[in-house]
Amino acid sequence: MFFKRFLRKTTLALSLLSVMSAVQATEGDKPEEIILGITTFLSGPASVFGVPGKDAAEIYLEELNADGGIHGVPVRPIFIDEGKGVSGMLSDYRRVVQAEKADLMMAAISSGNCKALGPVAEDLKVVNIMWDCGTEKALEGLNYKYVVRSQANAVTEMVASVLYLLKVHPDFKTIAVVNQDYAWGHDSWEIFSTVLKQMKPDVEVVAEFFPRFGAPDYSSQISRLQALKPDVVFSSSWGGDLDTFTTQAFQRGLFRDSKFFLALAESSLERLGSKLPEGVLVGARGDHYFLHPEYVNDPKHSDFVSKYLEKTGSQPIYPVYHMVQAMEAMVGAYDKAIAANDGNWPNKEQLAEALHGLTFRGLTSDVTIRPEDGQGLEDQLFGVTTSSDEYDFRILKDIMIVPAELVTTPAGESTSEWLTTLNADLLDEVDFYSEGNGDAK
Repeated sequence: MFFKRFLRKTTLALSLLSVMSAVQATEGDKPEEIILGITTFLSGPASVFGVPGKDAAEIYLEELNADGGIHGVPVRPIFIDEGKGVSGMLSDYRRVVQAEKADLMMAAISSGNCKALGPVAEDLKVVNIMWDCGTEKALEGLNYKYVVRSQANAVTEMVASVLYLLKVHPDFKTIAVVNQDYAWGHDSWEIFSTVLKQMKPDVEVVAEFFPRFGAPDYSSQISRLQALKPDVVFSSSWGGDLDTFTTQAFQRGLFRDSKFFLALAESSLERLGSKLPEGVLVGARGDHYFLHPEYVNDPKHSDFVSKYLEKTGSQPIYPVYHMVQAMEAMVGAYDKAIAANDGNWPNKEQLAEALHGLTFRGLTSDVTIRPEDGQGLEDQLFGVTTSSDEYDFRILKDIMIVPAELVTTPAGESTSEWLTTLNADLLDEVDFYSEGNGDAK
């Protein structure tokens, strides 16, 4: 793993040297500003991390513009609320591209919105960076020219989740799922359960619950789980739904009966506070964590964490990191495209080409956007909740960082077919970070 990280850092350094040697974009080619359309949830239950994404964009762009923008061109954001639903989001998306003349778009969060906007972006011929899209179906097999993703997808996140569960808690026999009733909830469970059954054939799925998105009451699911007493309760739910389910499960004592694995709960640690018990397995949807063991004292990371805490009063969560990654991809693509265009300002086709094959660093580990299909390769961080004398909410121990290349469908292959090739030998390829030992059993 360390050799792979060395190679990636070396590659990044060489890329930076190449960019530094390029001439600056000629004055006559430059636009007065770069108009950047950004979709995120500004209303509804998903705004609990849609708004942090917006806050991160504002912090990043304020600093970028204060330093002269991109090759002297300031970036002006226009935010679109995904809370309007697919049709409302697409209507605003088209308006920002066609009427506001957006140069670049960053969209979206919702899996439904992500699948819908890809063809629209291609039709409008606008470069779109998918900054927080989960479903692998947004890109797989589609060969988009203008659309890329600057983070991982559900396959990476769920295969890595299975590895962490089997490392921390290898001897369980039964499992139940509580996921949101929409594309992400069903697709992520299909990937997770498929891989789990291949790596641990003796496991029994005793219940599958898919409460509606935004459900305010989980009484029936919790009562059923208390009767079944599965060894493990898995959930890839997020945002307000995850907070509501966790709070009600805590109040009913469900955490005493089963081991919980909440694959996206890094974003809920601070909000849930002591209502999230110790010993819960947590995923970070990327290697994003404000106490990341490799980057907690890194100047770039710690400086942004301080600025975010000062602006919002909260620690950054994964959509913050995803937004910064998308911004770094934008800046890196302009640098790369200008260098490849003999210092002239690039057109949108040159910018789209530059994004494919781009390696960049957000706040934590490097991310590479694959040249073949525009899919981002992003490592995954997991941990187990524990108490802290410094924070009034749970932090993580027994941290594991899973390399993206190990758990991502290879370019050009079908996810459904690739998943059938995985087996328990993959567990030998991952281990805990530093002194972690999986003692949460």
